[in-house]
Amino acid sequence: MTTEALRALVRTVPDFPEPGIQFRDITTLIGHSQGMAASVHHLADLARAGGAQKIAGMEARGFIFGAAVAVTLGIGFVPVRKPGKLPIKTIGIDYALEYGTDRLEMDPAAVNPGENVVIVDDLIATGGTALAATELLRMAGAQVAHALFVIDLPDLGGADRLRGAGVNVDALMHFEGD
Repeated sequence: MTTEALRALVRTVPDFPEPGIQFRDITTLIGHSQGMAASVHHLADLARAGGAQKIAGMEARGFIFGAAVAVTLGIGFVPVRKPGKLPIKTIGIDYALEYGTDRLEMDPAAVNPGENVVIVDDLIATGGTALAATELLRMAGAQVAHALFVIDLPDLGGADRLRGAGVNVDALMHFEGD
């Protein structure tokens, strides 16, 4: 399937979670077997081209696409978790949200020093979570030079923020004006 055909599978929900927001809902894409498979294969091709040795995905929707890409490539998957989800000693990073803060954690032994880890997630908006994951993976010793997304909302600037941190960004589709 082409990326334009995949774009047609993304449902737009107006005024969610608040008036004026056009929510891009991927549940219609992941529920379409051919669309999901094509999305994963497109992302896997990009990750392969980026020299991925492991794939990292952020909880929760990054697990969906990231794990599938890792399986497709035959490489490991690194879950970047919400706090308190791992039963071992973790490393973590706090990061700013529009209203407040959040935290990401991971097993520091999940990556080897210098290992090329590609981030995969469903959507990039402001980039806060992806930037925090990048910093966390780098703290663990990984090289993070690529991040891949199904959807980019370029008007919110997240991809540009990641590029400013030295990360190449690719997305299968873009939705302007959101």
